[in-house]
Order: sequence, then structure tokens, then C-alpha cells
Amino acid sequence: MIEESPSPAISDEVRAKMIDVSGKAAKAVGYVNLGTIEFLYDKSGNFYFMEMNTRLQVEHPVTEMITGIDLVKWQIRVAAGMELNFTQETVRLRGAALECRINAENPYNGFRPDCGKIELLHIPGGPWVRFDTAIYQNYVIPPFYDSMIGKLIVYAKTREEAIRKMKAALCELVIEGVDNNADFQLEILSDSSFIDGSYNTKTVDGMVKV
Repeated sequence: MIEESPSPAISDEVRAKMIDVSGKAAKAVGYVNLGTIEFLYDKSGNFYFMEMNTRLQVEHPVTEMITGIDLVKWQIRVAAGMELNFTQETVRLRGAALECRINAENPYNGFRPDCGKIELLHIPGGPWVRFDTAIYQNYVIPPFYDSMIGKLIVYAKTREEAIRKMKAALCELVIEGVDNNADFQLEILSDSSFIDGSYNTKTVDGMVKV
């Protein structure tokens, strides 16, 4: 439900190793263009390959925010035969970014998805606040697809500031007519394990009955 970059759980050294392994994996299979390699990270500092997605991922905006690289643009350019005008060595991570997936679902009822007409919609704005979505007021959410209806992304100089900005943006987001998880996102952001970066794959299970 929430993506952030850079991860507070790993060191610069571990991050560099992940980047190196990812590059080697892509070269080994002759992969060209945009892709995402995912790892699992344990308490002992080990990371394990999980999967590679040969496409844009939902969480790509957090990478765009902290690198200043438009991944969608470069995906199209590379497909058209253009070469990158940057290298891994020139990519710099600056600041912190958070993304909350806004889903039409009820986290307090087993994450049951919802559908129907959006009666009222107010989208937050301001510097470094971004809402990627296709919904609009009076839009009718169909029951046939994934429950995600938008992605709320913020950027700030520090992780602490990014968390505060995301909380403010979530409070400004108004979606009436269908259940959504904005309030639950606020709960996660306020949880001590999220604040100190120690959250894991079981954190949400401890917050609600799923």
C-alpha cells in the first residue's frame, strides 16, 4: 500500500550491492529497456532475489521523484532506439519520496473492494504533491478490475518531512461515494514501526484483522 524511496532499512553499501546485482541480472538475460527487480531483505542484512517485472511498476513515481528521471519518457525513448544520456554513476538520490496507493476498499472489513459512483472528489495539491489517477467526480468505478483508483505521491528533503507532507495530503484527499483506504494509510504512517523504518511484511496484519 505504501512505497518509499530511499528505503530506511538498508545502508548505502547494501543499496550499491543491489544495484550491481540488478545490472548483472539484466545483462545476463540480454534485457533492454525499463524493468524492475525486486528483493526481499531480512533482519540479518541479507537480500534475496524475488522477481523481475519487465515493465513499469506502480511504485515508479518514488524513483522519479528522488532521481529526477522521467522513467515513462525514457521507456518510450529506449523503445524507439535512443541511447540513455546518463549512466548509473551519474544518478544521484536526493531527498525522500512516499507513495500511497489509494484503493476503493475497506481495510476494516477484510480489505473488501468497493465500486460505484464517486459523489465528491477533492484532490490535494501544492509543491511536490502528485496524484496519478484516471478518476473524476461522478466517475463510476466498475467491479471488474483491481481496486486501486489512484496514487498519491509526495517529495521532501527528508523522510520525516515527507511523512508529514503525506499526512497532510491524505487529510486533504476527499473521495465520497465509495469506500477507500485513505484513513488507514494515515494509521500506517503514524505507526511507530513505520516511523522508525522497522516495519515488515507482517505489520499490516497486526493493525487490522485480515
